[in-house]
Amino acid sequence: IIMLPILVIKVFSGLTFTCHLAEYQIGNECCPMCLPGSRVRTDCTEFRSTSCRPCLEGTYMNKATGLKQCFPCTNCDEGSGLKIKRLCKTTSDTVCEPLEGFYCVDPSDNGCGAAQKHRSCEPGQYISQKGTASTDSVCSDCSDGSFSDGTFPSCRPHTQCETKNLQLLKPGTTSTDAECGEHSLNKTIIWISVSASVVLIVISAAVVFYFKDNITSLICPGKIYGNSLSE
Repeated sequence: IIMLPILVIKVFSGLTFTCHLAEYQIGNECCPMCLPGSRVRTDCTEFRSTSCRPCLEGTYMNKATGLKQCFPCTNCDEGSGLKIKRLCKTTSDTVCEPLEGFYCVDPSDNGCGAAQKHRSCEPGQYISQKGTASTDSVCSDCSDGSFSDGTFPSCRPHTQCETKNLQLLKPGTTSTDAECGEHSLNKTIIWISVSASVVLIVISAAVVFYFKDNITSLICPGKIYGNSLSE
């Protein structure tokens, strides 16, 4: 009967046993924590204090701790669309940020945990809002009379063939421009002009050769009647 109150007191005192904020509990002892950038080597006892050691390379501890191992540094994986913004130190973790063309889908106070590639707009759409490191791209549809291949910041109006004195060969769509070409009449005129030029050149060449031969025979008759003169 006497032991029961003592047992209750011990249980109650165990439930209310707390350490200071800069201490951690080991059994019935409150040991001083190790500073940021370090970890516990050996716990304290009633005869000695906590002993600490620095974090190993590639690990960190960003707060006072009673742990015997530091946290591993985060790897900014380029395959996941991340790059290093700030290198890991013994007192702070690596800070990651999205690569160019990616945006963060898992933001945190210490950077970005995961990134995703910006959306690609389809042909017939334009990029109405360019993606940033924190937001995705926004695409919008082109209206009639304009087009985009999906990479334009705004839709472009279809080429007006008539204003260029050209014939419409293929109407434009929301993803392609109109196709223009020469009028059939213009092609015929061009063909006739080229043909006439060729004929004129041939005739001119024939006339030149004709007169050249006649002039040569008048100036040097011996070349033509050489045998008769020598007799």
